[in-house]
Amino acid sequence: QVQVVESGGGLVQPGGSLRLSCAASGSFFSISTMNWYRQAPGKQRELVATIASGGGVIKYADSVKGRFTISRDNGKNTVYLQMNNLKPEDTAVYYCNALIRSSIATVGGSPYWGQGTQVTVSS
Repeated sequence: QVQVVESGGGLVQPGGSLRLSCAASGSFFSISTMNWYRQAPGKQRELVATIASGGGVIKYADSVKGRFTISRDNGKNTVYLQMNNLKPEDTAVYYCNALIRSSIATVGGSPYWGQGTQVTVSS
């Protein structure tokens, strides 16, 4: 049973920082791409940042470039999202998504989602 669990959300004032973590656990062969999404009330879920398995390919949504940093620790099966200079419009539920290959015999991977963590930016 594979699980993906986020942590680190909370309430922060504008201009503040938060660091989100997402850890995958259970029995699997490997994790390729890991992503952070977010969904604000009344809006569609959007991709915030993505990082490839080796960390060499990283992409950000234009709205967070220069403020957010995605990183991963493959030894801990964990991806992080460092969020600086937070704005009220960053308020959303943040979800982790990981593309996980269950066994060496599996071609490609399946997407696993966490339950989400709330980030609220407000004074």
